[in-house]
Amino acid sequence: MVHHSGSIQSFKQQKGMHTSTSEVLKEKTLKPSRRSLPCLAQSQTHPHGLHHFLSIPLSPESTKTHTTHSVSTSCTHITPQTTEAPKDQYVEVSEAGGFESRVEESLLIQKPVWRAKLEARTESIKSAKNVRLQPSGLLFRDGKKRIDYILVYKKSSPQVEKRCTFERNLRAEGLMLEKEPSLTNNDIMFVKIHAPWDTLCKYAEQMNIRMPFRKKCYFSDWKKKAMGSHFHLRCRQIKSWLPRNPMKLDKEALPDLEETDCYTAPFSRARMHHFTINNRETFFSNSTRSRIVHHVLQRTKYEDGKSKMGINRLLSNSTYEAAFPPHEGGYKSRHPIKTHGAQNHRHLLYERWARWGIWYKYQPLDLIRRYFGEKIGLYFAWLGWYTGMLIPAALVGLFVFLYGLFTMDSSQVSKEICEANTTIMCPMCEENCSSWKLSDSCVYAKVTHLFDNGGTVFFAIFMAIWATVFLEFWKRRRAELTYDWDLIDWEEEEEELRPQFEAKYSRVERVNPISGKPEPFQPFTDKLSRLMVSVSGIFFMISLVLTAVFAVVVFRLIAMEKFASFQWEFVKKNWQFATSGTGVFINFIIIMSLNVVYEKVAYLLTNLEHPRTESEWENSFALKMFLFQFVNLNSSTFYIAFFLGRFAGRPGKYNKLFNRWRLEECHPSGCLIDLCLQMGVIMVFKQMWNNFMELGYPLLQNWWSRRKIRKRGGGGGRGPAVESKTQLPQWDKDWTLQPMNAHGLVDEYLEMVLQFGFTTIFVAAFPLAPLLALLNNIIEIRLDAYKFVTQWRRPMPARATDIGIWHGILEGIGVLAVITNAFVIAITSDYIPRFVYAFKYGPCVDKGYHHENRCLMGYVNSSLSVFDRGENSLAPSRYCRYRDYRAPPWSAEPYEFTLQFWHVLAARLAFIIVFEHLVFGIKSFIAYLIPDMPKDLCDRMRREKYLMQEMMYEAELEHLQKERKKNGRRYHHEWP
Repeated sequence: MVHHSGSIQSFKQQKGMHTSTSEVLKEKTLKPSRRSLPCLAQSQTHPHGLHHFLSIPLSPESTKTHTTHSVSTSCTHITPQTTEAPKDQYVEVSEAGGFESRVEESLLIQKPVWRAKLEARTESIKSAKNVRLQPSGLLFRDGKKRIDYILVYKKSSPQVEKRCTFERNLRAEGLMLEKEPSLTNNDIMFVKIHAPWDTLCKYAEQMNIRMPFRKKCYFSDWKKKAMGSHFHLRCRQIKSWLPRNPMKLDKEALPDLEETDCYTAPFSRARMHHFTINNRETFFSNSTRSRIVHHVLQRTKYEDGKSKMGINRLLSNSTYEAAFPPHEGGYKSRHPIKTHGAQNHRHLLYERWARWGIWYKYQPLDLIRRYFGEKIGLYFAWLGWYTGMLIPAALVGLFVFLYGLFTMDSSQVSKEICEANTTIMCPMCEENCSSWKLSDSCVYAKVTHLFDNGGTVFFAIFMAIWATVFLEFWKRRRAELTYDWDLIDWEEEEEELRPQFEAKYSRVERVNPISGKPEPFQPFTDKLSRLMVSVSGIFFMISLVLTAVFAVVVFRLIAMEKFASFQWEFVKKNWQFATSGTGVFINFIIIMSLNVVYEKVAYLLTNLEHPRTESEWENSFALKMFLFQFVNLNSSTFYIAFFLGRFAGRPGKYNKLFNRWRLEECHPSGCLIDLCLQMGVIMVFKQMWNNFMELGYPLLQNWWSRRKIRKRGGGGGRGPAVESKTQLPQWDKDWTLQPMNAHGLVDEYLEMVLQFGFTTIFVAAFPLAPLLALLNNIIEIRLDAYKFVTQWRRPMPARATDIGIWHGILEGIGVLAVITNAFVIAITSDYIPRFVYAFKYGPCVDKGYHHENRCLMGYVNSSLSVFDRGENSLAPSRYCRYRDYRAPPWSAEPYEFTLQFWHVLAARLAFIIVFEHLVFGIKSFIAYLIPDMPKDLCDRMRREKYLMQEMMYEAELEHLQKERKKNGRRYHHEWP
């Protein structure tokens, strides 16, 4: 769906709000406004370099010079007709191309002058003897037919009969084929596919593709008219005084952002006269043409049989090596884009999206959607929306961190620990460990205060609300995009069955309730048994993760004893940092190693389930990959947050693992610093590794491919000599690029969803997580853009209306984040013990709570218990301290839990209940207040539906009246 132009606003100002549409036909034609220009010359905003080859035919001399020699293939039935279109199927339109990047009004009004200029320019180019037009790589050898799709196969492939049958059936469907050998490998053959006008129209009607309607563009925003034009004039003047937003893209330099402002309707050949067809060559965009050809490729047979059809099956049995739409030329130019314009849409995307120099600019989503399709466009729209929403979260998290930094030296807890020179702590290990002073951990206590301070609770509540606001406003943003991109009434086509599913269940059939045709059917018992096996495999892999976590725990226990008795005094003094740091790095190596295993296991389990369609396979695979990697990344984090130091015991009665290693204890200032270190290291290093694998690995692969081409060109290989890559046609260049990964956008979404989990689940322990995520995503957007534009072959432009299963996963993460943050604040941090001490046991009990530091005086001493090592102890002091709430050895019940312990425990449980109910209530209330679709968008959609019905009625009436007048019959103004 597209925006409405200002023409209906003029119409309503002249005729009033309730003017009937039949009276519109009597009005004079309105002067086209700037917003309605794309409607009148739709799809003609091609970059200058691309339409140059469409508008100027090759001269016979140049054609002879650059015509590639004919290729003898194994398909002997190919005739010259495959490269020459019949006159009744292909019509060359004189207006093909020639439009500048921005369609000016004068070009539309003074059409004869423009056409004369074009013919003069064409004749001058033809008459130039020294100018040779190089083939663009986007056309057939005749220089006229556009290449819509590329198939690649090896001459040595044994599947000759299937390929020939498939190509013969493609011609029968109306497609035109032309073969071309590779210039880099003699064994590679390219099949270029062109869809003529009649074929495009036939399948556009079958696929219900919505195209611009012929009637005038209307504008339905009556709010602006009601408020008056004077007010809007003043607003525009004030806005012109303000500084220009540097993040906005310059539309003068990026004209393709102006989408057509026409209403759209499903294409129909019977009502072709209703649609705005100014130019047959540009009526269907490149992505639409590729999608139509892909539709034909998916449904063309290569053998007799119900399931013997589709390019996917031919790719799986190596009949073809690859199938992809071609890129629209190179992405770089010797001339600057500001002075010479973009040579094609790919070049435009690179200059205005994929370059690092414009990292701060908004993304050209309309141009991304036009080139790569709605599915990829929605991914980048979601990624940009997520990145933008991270800005307030990162700022608040940074303020919380700075608050801890500025109050670090004035913190009462840190002061007491740093001044405790006489407090002797019990040894941290059984052997080779001696007593130590509490003041030795002064630095550790100050660093802990950076993340465990008074702003922690506020930030946890803020992030829980932020997650809800992010998802709710994304629903509204998605609704606007589906409207702008004409996806409101789009329904996903009935997908074809996967070849593996058909091969497995071909003997059992049932009638498809949608298509009414018999198809293979998977019995419920078979499906249930396979699902149970898959679930068992998932639990087995999760148990493998827990085993790896247990191994890391054992390593930490061993490393703790070694570092505590280390000969180097610096390591011995900071043994807790050394233990946590080495444990985190070992855990990171295990995580990255297991991720490789998990991908293969998820692939195996998904294939074992035999999903019916590709979308079902993708959803099942995505869910398994998320479960595996989520557990793999967060299992050790959950251990540190909720189990570390909880079951260590006490001096004289420590709990030991295998009766050998004493369980690890928390620092007197808490275990939160271990959790922060775990999250920070994993988040930073994993993002660095992912960025390298996304960009560095494809760059290395493409470099290796180009290196092999140069070696062949030197005469040592099978391919012919090629002087430089610029001489290669576009299909050869695309063949050397890497294909988009087999999982589609699963890996891209998975990386961001896992990051979203890190940003929200343990954000109370690591307030810098949103800031790190924001910095990474700014790089991630340009990395992905550079990868899609320069390193990958052009993917098939697919359509989609949402982000699929990932939205449900994000909502689940939002719920889990509330629960985990409540437990982190209540159990992991010392917020609740400090709160209980200040109100129940501190010096401010009778005076009221006035100042945090004053009311926390004596807190450290209150949180430490006393242990009697006996008179025979070799230690300089008989008594030592340890972190717990236990009675002293001289009490009536020595080493039993004190009343303060039970008060703290009750306060922790109460906080968890209150925090969860409060935050869930706020989340539900916010979700209720924010509708999924903006009200003005609903009104525009309803208004547009009404106007579309009226325009279709009036257009049909006008057409019938003209037909009757032409035939000399009488006609009336009512419907015949």
